[in-house]
Amino acid sequence: MSQQPVQTISGKLILLIKTGYWLALLIIAAMVMASFILLQQMMAAQQHNNTLLDIVSTQKALSQRIVFLASATGSASRDKQPALVSALKQATTEFETNYDLLLEQTGADPLSPARSDPKSIENVLFAKPFHLDYFSVGLIANGQRLISSFESQLSGKAAYKGGGERVNLDASVANATLSGYAALGQRINAFADERSEKLLDLHRTLFYATIGVIVLVALFIFRPMSKAILRKTHELIDARNSMAFIAVHDGLTGLHNRTFLTDHFETLIKGAHRRRERLAVIQLDLDRFKQINDTLGHAAGDYVLVVTAQRMRDSCRASDLCARLGGDEFVMILNGAGGTEDINMLARRILEQINEPIMFQGTTVLPGASAGIAVYPIDADNAADLLVHADLALYSAKKLGGGSFSFFSEELRRELDYRKQLEHDIRIAISENAFQVYFQPQVSLTNGAISGIEALVRWKHAERGMISPGEFIPVAEKCGFMPEIGRIVFAKAIEQAAEWDRAGIAFGRLAVNVSGTELREPDFDRFLFATLEKAGLSPDKLSLEIVESVILDDEKTGIAAKLRHIRAAGIHLELDDFGTGYASLSHVNPNEIDRLKIDRRFVQNINENGDNTKIVRAITELARGLGISIVAEGAETEAELDSLMAIGCDQVQGYSIAFPMPQDKAREWLLARSPKKAKLKVLQGNLA
Repeated sequence: MSQQPVQTISGKLILLIKTGYWLALLIIAAMVMASFILLQQMMAAQQHNNTLLDIVSTQKALSQRIVFLASATGSASRDKQPALVSALKQATTEFETNYDLLLEQTGADPLSPARSDPKSIENVLFAKPFHLDYFSVGLIANGQRLISSFESQLSGKAAYKGGGERVNLDASVANATLSGYAALGQRINAFADERSEKLLDLHRTLFYATIGVIVLVALFIFRPMSKAILRKTHELIDARNSMAFIAVHDGLTGLHNRTFLTDHFETLIKGAHRRRERLAVIQLDLDRFKQINDTLGHAAGDYVLVVTAQRMRDSCRASDLCARLGGDEFVMILNGAGGTEDINMLARRILEQINEPIMFQGTTVLPGASAGIAVYPIDADNAADLLVHADLALYSAKKLGGGSFSFFSEELRRELDYRKQLEHDIRIAISENAFQVYFQPQVSLTNGAISGIEALVRWKHAERGMISPGEFIPVAEKCGFMPEIGRIVFAKAIEQAAEWDRAGIAFGRLAVNVSGTELREPDFDRFLFATLEKAGLSPDKLSLEIVESVILDDEKTGIAAKLRHIRAAGIHLELDDFGTGYASLSHVNPNEIDRLKIDRRFVQNINENGDNTKIVRAITELARGLGISIVAEGAETEAELDSLMAIGCDQVQGYSIAFPMPQDKAREWLLARSPKKAKLKVLQGNLA
């Protein structure tokens, strides 16, 4: 074990020990804090009880004072009565204020069920035998009436209307009030004693628990901690080993991953250079892996990858390196590869073994594999170029039909240089907004009406002239440029269509191709809606053409939800190249798709190919039954148009109708076929 991992584990163990001690201290501190809080509560409760008892004592004294002052005022001479009335008024007011404060401090509720509990404060206030609330209110009312009567007599005005018989202060009310407050004080003292006893019991329990925790920590922390440290050490070592394995191995196949390959490739090259040996880099790719995933499911795809990886291990030596780059891409690096013939024989043997049928749940799977080979030091002297050259050779093998292998060659080197230059030029064209949009109309065979017009990207290079989309689009897709190119096409096509719409030029609907890469852009829908709004084109004038693979790539990437959002805004969706992919018929849903586009391979020579006729007729009848419109692309001859007309496929697009045209030519074409508006002729003459 290296010094660095040992130091890391030691540091973690020390951290674990510190954590244990701090946890124990936190527990003790929490218990001490709880004891402190309980003491605070006891003191607060005691202070509250003292306040209540002070109020009760004051009320008892005030009740007697009110009775005394009432009696003294009645028997005093007229000149002494004003001072006595003022004192009586002050005592009565203070008694009333204190009573309100008492009700607030106790929180007594006259409707509370506790009024029937002989031990409750509510019982003293609102129930027999004391009815303290009744007598307190009565004492206040009698005092206020008496004060009002005395003030009326002293002023000489008959302000008091209550009658002389209601003026006298009832001494029984005062006595009942006094006895009630005495009982209330006893209840408050009883509650205080009971609450204090409970808090003391709880505080005593917490104290003993704190002592117990301290003893337990002192006696038993070391043995459990040592066991935990030992267990954690083993776990850390296992986790380190597992993480080290995962860091350089593929989780599914167990082969080395791209990270390991990147870190060790240069070391292998240096070893081959030192031994003066050749090093063969074989990059493999399964030809039908996507079809396996789409038809049999991802479980079958994973099983095929695992079996392929095992066959790679079985077909190479211990000194060779096998790695999975991702998906269905693998790399084998063969040390001491020998001459070209040796590498040829070895690659053939490896492919034969990998291409053997695989049984999965009773189904025979034929994955097929292609390989590209680059050799050190002939093709390159560094890891990056060797991998690029092997990938280019793999692409060449796939173009030959798959199931075979190709060596990197000078022709491929020239092709690579051309692709690099093309990639550079595409980047410049994007920055200069140099991509153009051509338009190809779609018409109805029945009446010749224009049903739509498709926007197609074109690129006129400053030096090489027009470059075919089939040449630059694959490079753009591989380099990740398609979203940027697509947005240029959308902006220009929508702007032109909006101009035609404002000019009253009929073009049906504008159809624009959109790839899964563009739809996976998080702001694609916002960009689309903003472009339509800026140009002033109604959403129902736009159609998005998507291929079946985009339909399959649904909920996992959020594309399906995004398409539903786009369609809900009024934009139409068309399924392009229908019949050539692996989409289920469940995806041909009128709630999701507005139009099917029959691929050109079924349309070409349809008048001579009975199978194509049957396929197009079946697709047409399916679409008609579902209420989905249909258009056939690639119609190039009069005979093909007649066959499509006979089948019932009314809408067509192809060279027999019109070639893709730049916007000025397309405008002329549309104007020439727009319905002529009747002109009003103004007759000249005299009114009768």
